[in-house]
Amino acid sequence: MTEILSDEAVTFVAELNRRFRGRRNELLSARKARREQIAAGGTLGFLDETADIRAAEWSAPEAPADLRDRRVEITGPTERKMTINALNSGAKVWLADLEDANTPHWANVVDGQQNLYDAIRRTISLETEQKKYELGGGPCPTIVMRPRGWHLDERHLPVDGEPAVGALVDFGLYFFHNAAELLERGSGPYFYLPKMESHKEAALWNDVFDFAQDSLGIPRGTIRATVLIETIPAAFEMEEILYALRPHISGLNAGRWDYLFSIIKYFRDNPNMILPDRAAVTMTAPFMRAYTELLVSTCHRRGAFAMGGMAAFIPSRRDPQVNEVALAKVREDKEREAGDGFDGSWVAHPDLVPVCQEIFDRVLGDRPNQLGKQRPEVSVTAADLLNVKATGGAVTEAGLRNNVSVALQYLEAWLRGNGAVAINNLMEDAATAEISRSQVWQWIHNGVRLPDGTEITADLVGRIEDEELVAIRKAVGDEVWASSRFDDARKLFERVALADDFADFLTTAAYDSID
Repeated sequence: MTEILSDEAVTFVAELNRRFRGRRNELLSARKARREQIAAGGTLGFLDETADIRAAEWSAPEAPADLRDRRVEITGPTERKMTINALNSGAKVWLADLEDANTPHWANVVDGQQNLYDAIRRTISLETEQKKYELGGGPCPTIVMRPRGWHLDERHLPVDGEPAVGALVDFGLYFFHNAAELLERGSGPYFYLPKMESHKEAALWNDVFDFAQDSLGIPRGTIRATVLIETIPAAFEMEEILYALRPHISGLNAGRWDYLFSIIKYFRDNPNMILPDRAAVTMTAPFMRAYTELLVSTCHRRGAFAMGGMAAFIPSRRDPQVNEVALAKVREDKEREAGDGFDGSWVAHPDLVPVCQEIFDRVLGDRPNQLGKQRPEVSVTAADLLNVKATGGAVTEAGLRNNVSVALQYLEAWLRGNGAVAINNLMEDAATAEISRSQVWQWIHNGVRLPDGTEITADLVGRIEDEELVAIRKAVGDEVWASSRFDDARKLFERVALADDFADFLTTAAYDSID
């Protein structure tokens, strides 16, 4: 910890905050103002004031050598064992996640930085009572680190009496300790940027990058960033986001789970924008197809990579039938992405790396990516991106129960410090928990009824909570239950799913409940 939080590193992070925290705060206020316009009956559309950017000829810079082939990216938290497993997975890229797969306990934040420091220098290992984890002899994936989004603060590293910006803490510590080392090793400081809502937020990141590189004597343009298009406002500003980060941009990613959450959050008051059960909203829904088609065509027009979404399935070692059904869905999803022109895709488990690689190998052949696959036939309108009603599907009791159960189980684990949780053979993180709780809020506040006519109310959800917690206690056993935080998880769930006011992020609502 002393090494990660050296005086020099903390000074660097403090300077980032002094220079950029004020702009961050202004941009968060702009988010609030836009949401208020939606609540007053407004909508979203492509920006008139940036039409010249969309019409002009420009392109992203060529990718560094170790970022040109991204056909399989494995995601996961920077916990030490998972770091080693990711580096041994055979994937082309590891998304080292300090965001949605990581509870921001201060110990997790600092330990994650230490694990990344050791991983980059190939000195990482771990010995437990069961086995010793160490790096194999093969090539390791390129590391792309994901810091927290702009909205999260970090109270454990205050600057001038105020909490630091979590994103600047994560970025600053990683860049300070590792940028030069990565360059010496033939790589570079690469980042996934989450939850942005506008090109102005991207421009702020670009200025952060310029300042950080200048401060440490790293050439401008060394940093490369891939932006997750995982909010509905950002879907209307894909080209502008690429342009704002032009010296540093690598590509865009279809962050599907947070994208659904964002749609629910932005249009939560609109009865015409109610989504059915989470399981019924697939990537073939018309509004999701519009989103991914626009992303691929936009990226490839500008010479940037288009990265596909998460295969969240966790293979079962005990149930071959579960695996057979789930793997068929994973294959279908990845074949669609590869066929659409995506340059690669995400998996959450090492066992899925060969599955994804095989599919992209078949499409790519000897090519490292599909940048040459232009999609001039794609034409997506604002109405296409917002066409939620065409999704089909229903709001069912099973879907409601699943939302309640998943949210309670995830929040309990999150409060204990685990931000990536296997539930029902799926890797759940903060994004999927956000969908679960925001759907419950949306259904209650819009008077949605189940197929039998039962209205979804806070009382109904409370009864389902009682029943699901009994089932969870039976499943985990009394001993595990006694040391759990399910009482706290229930209070937190009710705060973010049943209260009259909608909490923008459950992680901010829960931050005071962790160390």
